[in-house]
Amino acid sequence: MLMKYLCTAFFCVFLIVNHATGKEFTEHDMAHYRERIKSMFYHAYNSYLENAYPYDELRPLTCDGQDTWGSFSLTLIDALDTLLILGNKTEFQRVASVLQENINFDSDVNASVFETNIRVVGGLLSAHLLSKKAGMELEAGWPCSGPLLRMAEEAARKLLPAFQTPTGMPYGTVNLLRGVNPTETPVTCTAGVGTFILEFSTLSRLTGDPVFEKVARKALRELWKTRSDIGLVGNHIDVISSKWVAQDAGIGAGVDSYFEYLVKGAILLQDEELHSMFLEYDKAIRNYTKYDDWYFWVQMHKGTVSMPVFQSLEAFWPGLQSLIGDLDSAMKTFLNYYTVWKQFGGLPEFYSIPQGYTVDKREGYPLRPELIESAMYLYRATADPTLLQLGRDVVESIEKISRVDCGFATVKQLLSRGAEPAFLSTLLQ
Repeated sequence: MLMKYLCTAFFCVFLIVNHATGKEFTEHDMAHYRERIKSMFYHAYNSYLENAYPYDELRPLTCDGQDTWGSFSLTLIDALDTLLILGNKTEFQRVASVLQENINFDSDVNASVFETNIRVVGGLLSAHLLSKKAGMELEAGWPCSGPLLRMAEEAARKLLPAFQTPTGMPYGTVNLLRGVNPTETPVTCTAGVGTFILEFSTLSRLTGDPVFEKVARKALRELWKTRSDIGLVGNHIDVISSKWVAQDAGIGAGVDSYFEYLVKGAILLQDEELHSMFLEYDKAIRNYTKYDDWYFWVQMHKGTVSMPVFQSLEAFWPGLQSLIGDLDSAMKTFLNYYTVWKQFGGLPEFYSIPQGYTVDKREGYPLRPELIESAMYLYRATADPTLLQLGRDVVESIEKISRVDCGFATVKQLLSRGAEPAFLSTLLQ
């Protein structure tokens, strides 16, 4: 998972500095940071190859590997698009061949339906669609044919049994060989229901099999029906009964990518239904959760505040706002989040907005890329030099507080820098 975050972070910062035009940053500055980002990526990537492959992920403190999501050499899938963005066609081609030869989805493992979709199916689809730019030999009929596409389809078919519920909303876990375990819990998070339309619709359009888009749309529509009277959704739902189990409404953990996929799905598919759904949610979110350009957690039926906290996963929101053209709100919220970054040199998992400090036991920073992704979208839309400063700060901060001999490690505890130029304390997991 950590390498996934790093790939996304490096990718976004690289795109920011690669398109920079701010007067405060010279071309020499941009070239310097582009090379720094490449060096950081390869420090992590080569550490994985040398110490962790073929496991899913690298453990940077112990310099070994572990399987986390099904033993798919997942870091290789995560890294493919970044390799191409950095111009390494040779390694892209090598890794694509390695994946084709070695990945087997007929395995007796329990896999997260959500993670397998966004990382395995999504990663393979992205690599398939980038394979022409990467100089790979293409099959006749590409992009509707190709080995990486077939792998993505095979992985997605392993997930289809999870959607066989009375509501069409999927279980959270599926066994890749045996289907859904009879004792599997019917409770899953909102994001685990609503984060399929991008990959599954792409797969249906490329393969000609409508089943993937059909199940993704049914799940979205069933989730839409469960909104409260004030237009909000909760955090966890029973996919058998459609009853809400956790009724906190917000834009962060457990919900976040549901909203993201409505917007990006509307853009990708030019789909008015998805666009209208998001605009209705956006109205309710503004009415009940927004306070001074922050977003609180509220009770989904009453709108009363349940948690006045900012979660680092919420930092995707300004980027999403930029995609619908709401640049003023996006920048105001982004600057709030950037203030937290500057206070700590990273985003703690939970930040108490009234207290202006981290929440106990949630002070960690697992190198999440959401704030950097928002900066990328906003910079492409506004060319505001503040966003370049964020890109620079990210590079310097990650190097300073999380670099270890075998990659980059999660920061267990962030403490405020206050007026001091250096970090007061960081503990690495």
